[in-house]
Amino acid sequence: MLPVGAYQANCYILGCDKTLDGLVIDPGDEVLRIVNEISQLGLRIKYIFLTHGHFDHTGGASELKRITGAPVWIHAFDEPALDFPADGNFFDTQVFQVGTYSIQVLHTPGHSPGGVCFHAPGAVFTGDTLFAGSVGRTDFPGGSHSQLISAVRQKVFPLGDHLRVYPGHGPPTTIGRERLTNPFFR
Repeated sequence: MLPVGAYQANCYILGCDKTLDGLVIDPGDEVLRIVNEISQLGLRIKYIFLTHGHFDHTGGASELKRITGAPVWIHAFDEPALDFPADGNFFDTQVFQVGTYSIQVLHTPGHSPGGVCFHAPGAVFTGDTLFAGSVGRTDFPGGSHSQLISAVRQKVFPLGDHLRVYPGHGPPTTIGRERLTNPFFR
């Protein structure tokens, strides 16, 4: 987890220690710092995933693609926010293989129309859908508070209370902690 840029958006680098295949989620800024971390880990980046189209999460994607050659994926509803064409568009329940790990896409609109979360073994990467003690803003164009709350209740919470939540900003949490203490779900 690397908090990057002025808004300290969490960029995540995931890797398989068996194959050294890797994935970057939300390279919002500080691309050289991200590339340095990838290099230290010895990973070959297979994908660049964007949880949604807001600049603090996407700002470094084009440069990271140029450096790594990895394709950039985003949900079609948020692709218009990019200043370059994406290489692929996510759909709900889509599964990607990164080394020996499977990553499933969960379409969770509300913060943005094309917001997605990524369910990996033992973890869910929630972008700006769910934070420790809060949820993403819904006052941006295309935002919907009711959609966001519904998406978390229907798609994220059923993954299990033990699961670690890695949000787009701030510290990690768990689904169980958010189900019990997050004021938006009481």
